[in-house]
Amino acid sequence: MKSGHSVEKIGGTSMSAIAPVLANVLIGGRKGADLYNRIFVVSAYAGMTDLLLSSKKTGEPGVYAAFASGNEWSGALDKVRDRMCGQNAEMFSSFDCMTADAFVNSRISEMRDCLEDIDRLRTHGRLPYQEPLAAVREILAGLGEAHSAHNTALLLRTHGVNAVFVDLTSWGQNGRKSLDAQIGEGLAGIDLSCQLPIVTGYAASEEGTLKTWGRGYSEVIFSRLAVLTAAREAVIHKEFHLSSADPRLVGPENARKIGRTNYDVADQLANLGMEAVHPGSFKGLRT
Repeated sequence: MKSGHSVEKIGGTSMSAIAPVLANVLIGGRKGADLYNRIFVVSAYAGMTDLLLSSKKTGEPGVYAAFASGNEWSGALDKVRDRMCGQNAEMFSSFDCMTADAFVNSRISEMRDCLEDIDRLRTHGRLPYQEPLAAVREILAGLGEAHSAHNTALLLRTHGVNAVFVDLTSWGQNGRKSLDAQIGEGLAGIDLSCQLPIVTGYAASEEGTLKTWGRGYSEVIFSRLAVLTAAREAVIHKEFHLSSADPRLVGPENARKIGRTNYDVADQLANLGMEAVHPGSFKGLRT
């Protein structure tokens, strides 16, 4: 894969405002060849991972938390499907919405079958209660990113862009791979000069991506992808600039924008606790 390309990440809050993101970031007035030589890594839509796992702010259980505690989880999974299909309806016309809904329904149905199989094994005492939980958590986490990446690629194709959905969640794959191998295989065969990869912000790994990096895993995937593909530039698109304080806490008028910076400064800010960037995401970019 030739360098000279950029790797760009779009966060969940920004993804939920897809119209301005499409107009200003994904397309942004570009035409023809200028649309390409970019790779986009996308997070799940805002609030989706909370529904799949549990709320970061309130602790309200999602599908995983309900399943792990032995409570009724099917209704929580239905809620995820309804939210995903609702997002589809906001984005697409009837025909494209059918395509997006079919993707969601297929994934949710297979996830339900998986959880029901595990439940049956646990009921018969054939499976230690805690043993499959880590794998279930990883699989559920990837559903949100798969949905948003599939939608984004579909939306871009409706606008004449040759976008490719790159699913790194290992859905339907056998065996485990390292993170680097998962990324490499996912991007194999893609021609950046005429194809625009839309990559899931979750990538499966043998060590457990969520287990290793926590809920900020998408920025680690973005960073590693930029390193492995020798990107010219790595860009994170946020709903607000890197700032001296969290604008949600102190108010936008009291947060001073940092403006242009480099990976070293961003890494130091992350290590000081700034939630805008995962503290492990810039290690490779600094070298």
